Amino acid sequence: MEKKVILAVDDERYNLELISSIVEDENIEVLTAGDGEEGLQKAKENIPDLIILDVQMPKKDGFTTFMELKQDIKTKNIPIVMLTGIGEKRGIHFSKEEMGDFYGTEPDDYIEKPIDPEKMLKIIMGFLNK
Repeated sequence: MEKKVILAVDDERYNLELISSIVEDENIEVLTAGDGEEGLQKAKENIPDLIILDVQMPKKDGFTTFMELKQDIKTKNIPIVMLTGIGEKRGIHFSKEEMGDFYGTEPDDYIEKPIDPEKMLKIIMGFLNK
């Protein structure tokens, strides 16, 4: 079986380590990036099977990064799961449908922080086993 590759983009090192540990027994390579700019670069260089993208990050936020990924011919078909703690921190909640209404395209899924490892693994495997 060919090794699947996911790209986790988050400025919180703990979340990148958690995502890596969640899939460590699943023959999945996890690439990581600490901000949107680095995430865009790695996505274009590696064309991962799935991108997990945080919303609030320095240099380039997740919404901007999401739109740039969806507008690039090389990366537009990669499934993207948005990851955010904004609901917990500020009481602002989004849905993938609301994001779709606003941006004209919606992410493939949406996860609130703190990350639930079982839920995250189920979502990741759902995309990678298609």
